[in-house]
Amino acid sequence: MNESDKCIFCKIITREIPAEIVYEDGDFLAFLDIHPQSPGHTQIIPKKHYRWVWDMPAEEIGKYFKVAQKIALAERKAFDTEWILSKTVGDEVPHAHIWVFPNDKVEGDKMNFKENAKKIINSL
Repeated sequence: MNESDKCIFCKIITREIPAEIVYEDGDFLAFLDIHPQSPGHTQIIPKKHYRWVWDMPAEEIGKYFKVAQKIALAERKAFDTEWILSKTVGDEVPHAHIWVFPNDKVEGDKMNFKENAKKIINSL
């Protein structure tokens, strides 16, 4: 059994585990965190399993951060705030991921963001 066979994020990618997906393309998936830091807290992951963000090939990093930018801009618009945070993480789940989330003082609920995220992202 390889690392990706037991990875919870890989199981989200293959739809073995449900998630509230707000963005998807051929290489990346973005979904709402189940324990959000604030409304709209989104996890952005590469579909290919990498342990850490810095394990990704250099040519993929720019595309990855463009997706993070789309999510951040969508949150900024949805929550009417300039205060969007991001964090490159990987210690909780052994799969590269970026957190993007509004300051915890914003108001709103994560379902409203989920319902509007795709429309907002497509309008950017």
